[in-house]
Amino acid sequence: MEPGGGGGGAGAGDSDIYCLSYNQDCTSLAIGMRTGYKLFSLSSVDQLDLVHESYDLSDVYIVERLFSSSLVVVVSHSKPRQMNVFHFKKGTEICNYNYSANILSIRLNRQRLVVCLEESVYIHNIKDMKLLRTLLDTPQNPTGLCALSINHSNSFLAYPGSASMGEIMVYDANILKIECTIPAHDSPLAAIAFNSTGTKLASASEKGTVIRVFSIPEGQRLYEFRRGMKRYVNISSLVFSMDSQFLCVSSNTETVHIFKLEHVPERSEENSTWSGYMGKMFMAASTYLPAQVSDMMNQDRAFATVRLNFSRHKNACTLVTIQKLPRLLVSSSSGLLYIYNLDPQDGGECVLIRKHSLLSLEKPESGDVETPAPVSYAATVARASGAPSTSTVAGYSEDGGALRGELLPEHEFAVGPVQLDDEKEFPPVSIRGP
Repeated sequence: MEPGGGGGGAGAGDSDIYCLSYNQDCTSLAIGMRTGYKLFSLSSVDQLDLVHESYDLSDVYIVERLFSSSLVVVVSHSKPRQMNVFHFKKGTEICNYNYSANILSIRLNRQRLVVCLEESVYIHNIKDMKLLRTLLDTPQNPTGLCALSINHSNSFLAYPGSASMGEIMVYDANILKIECTIPAHDSPLAAIAFNSTGTKLASASEKGTVIRVFSIPEGQRLYEFRRGMKRYVNISSLVFSMDSQFLCVSSNTETVHIFKLEHVPERSEENSTWSGYMGKMFMAASTYLPAQVSDMMNQDRAFATVRLNFSRHKNACTLVTIQKLPRLLVSSSSGLLYIYNLDPQDGGECVLIRKHSLLSLEKPESGDVETPAPVSYAATVARASGAPSTSTVAGYSEDGGALRGELLPEHEFAVGPVQLDDEKEFPPVSIRGP
């Protein structure tokens, strides 16, 4: 399961939940279940608001909502080759498409809708759902790993460039051409994620020990973080905060790591000390050392962490501003949503403040009692680069989306109206590979 950018494969062996996915700006959570799917709003810490629920399709393993609109894409195990696009406010189906193999993942932004199969990728124009390009014979990708940037000015698509190595293909889905190839890891990829502006791309391999961040579209390495060294793990979630200051990583272990994307400036007073001198010598020497050694010297450890009280269940994490404070959200296939406070100034262990049930809207359980934040903490949040509260960050109408015969609002998607009432223009179609 991959948040901030979407849901993932089935994980219902231990509960009724098959998938967990956050929408593009992490203001909404979707869950796919044996009985249907649900959409929740994430605007409050104390209350989990149910936006919509549907039981028309069973065994739902992909649910993707377009920002805070009423456009939702659903795939069910009963018809794993069929993508269903709904306007859930109106209770109508916009269209459905069939593919040549099982759908493994779907990604959305205002310009494009991307469907990932095991050995091919389909790129649709979200204004009219027309198929723009099919990427055939892509490297075997059994988990449907891919990421799509959400910024209105770009539509970068990332997917594995190799089945045996951690190579990333970055494709410009707006102009339909390959942008760059990034040799990110020695082992196959396990997770990739864009930041909100599409200028950075984070990746992790199947080993799960090292997280790397690259510039986009250049593909240059910017940061490298070490999640751990003792054991290999399965990465469950990799996501940037909306302001790109933090990167969150979760796995099948009980620890969630949050890294801070900053380059520590040199301090002049350290230059005169023995430790400062030796530090500069080591940094200079790393230029001439083998890559594996220099990488170890340059890696940073987690800025903040969370110790979960479970490790068996799949989880999906996100970093979001709720009620003007930064929070870490962890949703679990066990059917619970955990909300933690994140201190952006001092980091450390995040504090659990609420726990909500996703399967039944019961009275929320409190973690530690939430106390008023220190002045320095609030001031730090206020100075954060453009991270508004979730009540204003979405900018999308709950009644948005598309109904047959309607025009999609221009601010909702790409520039220009979208006509969906012409059956010749927009029929249910069957797309088959060669």
